[in-house]
Amino acid sequence: MNADLLRRGLAELSLPADGPLADRLLRYAAEIEAWNPAYGLVGASGDELIVKHLLDSLAPLAVIKELLEGIASSRSPGALSKDRPELRLADLGTGAGLPGIPLALAFPEARVALVDRMTRRIRFLEAMRDQLPLPNVDIVEEQVEHARGRWDLLTFRAFRPFERKLFKRVFALCETDGFVVAYKGKADKAQTELAEIEGLYSSAEIRPVAVPFLEDERCLVVLRPARR
Repeated sequence: MNADLLRRGLAELSLPADGPLADRLLRYAAEIEAWNPAYGLVGASGDELIVKHLLDSLAPLAVIKELLEGIASSRSPGALSKDRPELRLADLGTGAGLPGIPLALAFPEARVALVDRMTRRIRFLEAMRDQLPLPNVDIVEEQVEHARGRWDLLTFRAFRPFERKLFKRVFALCETDGFVVAYKGKADKAQTELAEIEGLYSSAEIRPVAVPFLEDERCLVVLRPARR
């Protein structure tokens, strides 16, 4: 595992290049590679795993923190601490825990739910929660369409194209003042997909994302649910 590559990437993202974050991310990557032959978690290893999965997951962290902190500041004093002491994020169709585990490691102030329907992936996620460890992570074995609960921010990456039936359910899982954040590739393709769910969101913004050492175009689609 190329520790130097990860550390340089973290530095480019203004994250600590040395210390617990980098060490736990390297351990996580090593565990993915160890489990991958039997569990088929991701189609990458080595440098590609670090760049296309770990750094790609963390590249929008500043935007996600900005959104969550904005939610917190807009609520009445004590609203977060009274019933839910932490901001709540759910990663839908998380697979091997991407981007949910890197986000949970880098932003421990948030409570992160990892949602996936496949039992073998759930076993891997449970092992990671214990080994890394991840005290701020909850694991939900469920299809997105059948998930229950409400979260302040929902993420998904390498998931399906935007479609109305799915997004009706996704937006139902989002707090009224929350956000849905989709990791996407090319901005023009993301713009085309937005037309499929027009009317389900009150606002949509496509933000470019720079992933260290990756030339491919990446963007983040930030959506706010329509008022219900």
